[in-house]
Amino acid sequence: MKFAARFRLIACIAAATFACGAHADELTGTLKKIHDDGIITLGVREASIPFAYSDGDHTVGYSYTIALRIVDEIKKALGISDLKVREIVVTSANRVPMLLNNQIDLECGSTTHTVERESQVAFSDSFFQYAVRMITRKKSGISDFADLAGKPVVTTAGTSDERLLRQLNSEKQLNMRITATRDHPEAFAAVRSDRAVAFVMDEPLLHGLKAAEAHPEDYVITGTPIGYEAYACMFRKGNAPMRDIVNGVISRMQTSGEAERLYNVWFTQPIPPHGTNLNFPLSAEMRELFAHPNDKALD
Repeated sequence: MKFAARFRLIACIAAATFACGAHADELTGTLKKIHDDGIITLGVREASIPFAYSDGDHTVGYSYTIALRIVDEIKKALGISDLKVREIVVTSANRVPMLLNNQIDLECGSTTHTVERESQVAFSDSFFQYAVRMITRKKSGISDFADLAGKPVVTTAGTSDERLLRQLNSEKQLNMRITATRDHPEAFAAVRSDRAVAFVMDEPLLHGLKAAEAHPEDYVITGTPIGYEAYACMFRKGNAPMRDIVNGVISRMQTSGEAERLYNVWFTQPIPPHGTNLNFPLSAEMRELFAHPNDKALD
């Protein structure tokens, strides 16, 4: 019996998803925690349109849908069809501490995979690649980052964009007056109310905020990119079986065409709650990512 149990465990690990059904004494790390609790806790965002956000009643979005696909695979791997899903709202500033403190098990929102963060957490294969740019009022006359010299500029606290912006400010001696806010809507509100001339953030998030405006034509997304980055799901380090499940889901979605279909739903069609359309077609870089899934940081 001991030999049979050992053989069964080896076979499960080789399958990378414990497809034959793992027993509690064979599990470690995050999968054991999820199994023992009977709950998987997702960290979700309130306003990372269209990745993960509230439509007023539920969490929805492109990366949130990927998270739910991963949950389905974990259910199969653990043999727990009625596994409960708990959602906890996280922010750019607290998402990493909440993961490290076991308050969440998985976060698929709009978290940038950076080399610096690899020392704290593990990242999945990338599910989105993008440029860091800015949104400003069309009437401002601002077209590139040099135009921000001496002006009030806003970004979101705890993001890689804040680091890039402050680095640019120092290196180019632009003397921007930088404010970092709690979340993306608060930052964009500063531009809307003319308390800041520009909001520097991930380009797809800027398109989401612009599309949700009553008069999107009043704003322009501009600027030579100050960086290129990638989003990935985030989970605790030292969890190879968890990593294999997560990456297996993402890579299958990307190479099968499912990820592109999901992309079109959230970036080229009307989305809830107001039926806005981001009109943000799939880029050549995203097609390359879908063809060759990988977990490389781009910074």
